[in-house]
Amino acid sequence: MYTTPEQFAASGKANIEAALTVANAAFASVERLAALNLNTARTLLEESIANTKALLSAKDAQEFVSLQAALAQPMVEKAVAYNRSVYEIATQSQEEVSKLFEAQVAELNKSVAEALDKAAKSAPAGSDVAVAAVKSAIAAANSAYDSVNKAAKQVAEIAEANVTAATNATVKVVGTASKAASKKAA
Repeated sequence: MYTTPEQFAASGKANIEAALTVANAAFASVERLAALNLNTARTLLEESIANTKALLSAKDAQEFVSLQAALAQPMVEKAVAYNRSVYEIATQSQEEVSKLFEAQVAELNKSVAEALDKAAKSAPAGSDVAVAAVKSAIAAANSAYDSVNKAAKQVAEIAEANVTAATNATVKVVGTASKAASKKAA
């Protein structure tokens, strides 16, 4: 039941490795987000210049309105794609940290179970009931953790489906509005 220096060192090493894994996942996500932002800013600048030139070359108001309506749809689609990419990066980062956390919880449960078994072997007679009660409490806590974890994953899946449906509806509405504006201008 006593912790040896080797066990203490192994535990410390495992905790440091877990912290490094979380830090690496965070840095990778920040790196992907920075690259996305840089590419998006570059593309937005280039397209804004091209769109401005096209609008300035319009010969009359009707052509200007028609061009403006035609340019709106791709901009909305790109904004939706950007937001989707940010959401994917955040979701992947959260999943990586969640997997690490779940592994840490499993390892902690294993350690507690081993410690309880060792304690039960060296415990005085009649303490079986107390050990069984502690094991039952741990099992109940693990069951509650699993239920909460499953519920959180279901909520995340529902939220993701709702976000996808909302973005698709937005793109569709803007596309319809752009077509209607183009027809009015014509």
